[in-house]
Amino acid sequence: MPFDRSSGLLLHIASLPSLGGIGDLGPAAYAFADFLAASRQRLWQVLPLGPTGYGNSPYASLSAFAGNPLLISLENLADRNWINRDRLASLPGPKGNIDHEAVAATKLPLLEEAARNFLHSHSPEEWSSFEGYCRENATWLNDWALYSVLRRKFDYASWSDWPSNVKHREPAALDPLRLEHGEELAIAQALQFAFNQQWRALRDYCAARDIRFIGDIAIFVNYDSADVWTHPELFELDKDLLPIRVAGVPPDYFSQTGQRWGNPLYKWDVLQQSGFAWWVDRIRRAQFLYDVIRLDHFRGFEAYWAIPAQDETAVNGKWVKAPGTALFQKLHDELGDLPFIAEDLGLITKEVDALREQFHLPGMKVLQFGFSGRGAHIHLPHRFVTNTVAYTGTHDNDTTRGWWEHGATETEKAAVRDYLGVTGNDVVWPLIRATASSVADLALYPVQDILELGSEARMNVPSRPTGNWSWRCAENALTPALAQKLAALTAVTDRDKHDPPS
Repeated sequence: MPFDRSSGLLLHIASLPSLGGIGDLGPAAYAFADFLAASRQRLWQVLPLGPTGYGNSPYASLSAFAGNPLLISLENLADRNWINRDRLASLPGPKGNIDHEAVAATKLPLLEEAARNFLHSHSPEEWSSFEGYCRENATWLNDWALYSVLRRKFDYASWSDWPSNVKHREPAALDPLRLEHGEELAIAQALQFAFNQQWRALRDYCAARDIRFIGDIAIFVNYDSADVWTHPELFELDKDLLPIRVAGVPPDYFSQTGQRWGNPLYKWDVLQQSGFAWWVDRIRRAQFLYDVIRLDHFRGFEAYWAIPAQDETAVNGKWVKAPGTALFQKLHDELGDLPFIAEDLGLITKEVDALREQFHLPGMKVLQFGFSGRGAHIHLPHRFVTNTVAYTGTHDNDTTRGWWEHGATETEKAAVRDYLGVTGNDVVWPLIRATASSVADLALYPVQDILELGSEARMNVPSRPTGNWSWRCAENALTPALAQKLAALTAVTDRDKHDPPS
C-alpha cells in the first residue's frame, strides 16, 4: 500500500532511559513521543516486542503473540495502584546499558507482585476489562501463560527437554499442572493485560500527535517458543518433535559456510490447507500493535533456504519455494490493505522483486551499503524510487559514525566524500540529509545516528552470539536544539505533515 512522504526514528522500547534498567512503556516513552512530535517526525520504528529468550534477541522471541513483560512500566502500575511506589526504590536507574540478568532478577519479581496484587484487589471495571481481554486473546494467551509457567518449572530448559508427556501436550499431564499452577497462570495473563493496556495508551498518545508505529516481525519463529510447542503440526518436526530442517541463508561473499539460524521451517502445505489461519491471526495481532509492519527476511516468502537439522553449517541447504502469493492474497482478503514493508536486503532474485511488486510493497535501501562499488549503487538516493523505505543504517548495522570510523574502506570513504561533497570526517548528518532529501516515501534514521554516536552504541552484531541488544539512550540526550535541527530538515525535504508546496 502507498505511504505518505514522511520520516521517523528507529529506537527500540528497551533502549529508552527508563527506571528499572531497561526501557519500558512509562514516562521515557512518552518523552520520546514528545521529541518525535517536536522534531516533526511521524514514524517510530521499534524492534519485535515479544518476550526474549537466550541471547536476549527480539528476533528470537518466546512467542509471536505475547508482549515482553519487562517492557511494562512499574511506574504506570504504581499509578494504577497495582503496586506501592515505595517498592520501586531498589530498581536500577535510567542510566547505562541493559544488564539483562540484573533486570530479570530485580524487575520481574516486582511485576509479578503487582500482577498478584491486581488479581486479589481490583475494581469491577478493571476485572471486566481483564476478562474481556482474556476472551479476545484466548487463541494464544492461555497457551502462552502455560508455556511460560512450565518453562520456569523446568528450569528454563527448552520445551523439547520437558517430560515426554508434557512435551507432547498430553491432557492427562497438562490438566493437573493447570490446577497446580493456577495463580501463576493468572499472573502471566495479568501481565499480558498490563502490557496490552500500556501499549494501547502509548499508541493512542502517539496517534494524537500524528505519529505512527512501524513494528518488526520475523518471518520464522524460535524453536523454543510457545508457538512451536502449541502448534507442532505447523512445523517440520519428526515424531520426537525435533526439527527435520531449519532455516538460514546459503554461503555467500560474507560467509563460506552460510548462516544456520536454526528456526524450524513451516509446513506451508498444512498452513495453506487451513487458509493460513495461524498467519492471519499473527498479522491481525501485529495490526493491533502497529500501523505499519516490517517483514523481516521477506525473501523467504518467495523461497527459503532449507538446511538439514543435523548439519552444523548452511552449506548443504537448498532453495524451496514458498506460497507467498497465496499467503499475501489471503491476508489481503481477510485483513484488507497490507501495511507491509518488505525487508529485501541481500541477494534478491527477480521472483522476489515480482512478489513484492505484485502487492505494491515498498522495499528497503540502506545508505551504508551504497559505496562499495557500482553494484552497490542501488542503495544510493539517485537510484531510489518513491515506493521505498530509506535508512542510514539498521539495527544490524554499526552506527553510521562507527561504520565510518571502523568499517568503511578507503574506497568507500572516497566515494562518500565524492557523493556528498564533504572533505573531512563529518559525514553522519550529510548522510541523514541525503536520506531525507531522496524520493523515497519513508526515511528512517536510528537514534544513534542523529546523536552521532560511535560503535559503542551499536545495537547488534549479527555474528556475535552474546553482548547484543543492550544499548540505551542517555537521559536528556534528545535536546530541544536537536529536535529543532531535525524539524528544519524534515520541513525543507517535505516530510512533515503539511502538504508540499506546488
